[in-house]
Amino acid sequence: MLDISPDDFILKPSFAKILCEPGWKWHRREARLPNYDLFYVWSGEGEVQLNGMQYRIGRGSCFLFRPGDDTYAVHNPQKPLTLTYIHFDLTRMPALVPEPYRVVRETVDFERLLSSYVRLFLVEKTFGAEVEARLVLKQLMIHLLREDRVEEPEGGGDSVQLTEAIHEVANYIRLHAARQHKLEDLAARANLSPKYFSTKFRAMIGQSVQSYIIRSRIERAEHLLRYAGLSVSEVAHELGYRDVFFFSRQFKHYTGKSPSEMR
Repeated sequence: MLDISPDDFILKPSFAKILCEPGWKWHRREARLPNYDLFYVWSGEGEVQLNGMQYRIGRGSCFLFRPGDDTYAVHNPQKPLTLTYIHFDLTRMPALVPEPYRVVRETVDFERLLSSYVRLFLVEKTFGAEVEARLVLKQLMIHLLREDRVEEPEGGGDSVQLTEAIHEVANYIRLHAARQHKLEDLAARANLSPKYFSTKFRAMIGQSVQSYIIRSRIERAEHLLRYAGLSVSEVAHELGYRDVFFFSRQFKHYTGKSPSEMR
């Protein structure tokens, strides 16, 4: 759904976050599903049958049902489902549609978006609610498409924590571009050995740790030169360079321009 705009989403009144009653079940006896339905499980246990395929569901289970789907669902009354469902339609058929089912790995941002969508309509006539809701739906679809493209890593569930740890360190480096980072300190921040951290950092980020540190520093320098009104020597000093000539050479190596050309 990357090729459609938020205006292509047609909002439907059927949406909620609910705790299902003990005797809850979902079965469209009269007809197949008339529109898209984003169905996400926050907690509980149950089973969903989709077009004859059966799925055991729990926290993080997420379906994107399509128009015409035949659906049936039940849950364990001792562990009732808490779920969010959002019905919507589209003005045109997208070139790319998320897979019908997955277990969401990155739940924090996804759940925040789901909660935002429901909250928009808790108060009647919230200013801009429908416009924002379409934007949120677009973000949710992008999130699902991104999830669908993440391969299951070898080694089980620890891989999600590893990915988060590496990306947290990368963000830390960019946030503290002027700091003289040591590999050992960064690896300890990710709770990894320096050698393993270096290998995984390159695999996930696409650059060595040292190259990423330098590039983050140069990108920060470029911003300071363009917008902060600092001289070349002042920028070099702010970013921890003791030799302004070395800074200039490194800057030109990475950007193709001298620092003075950026001012």
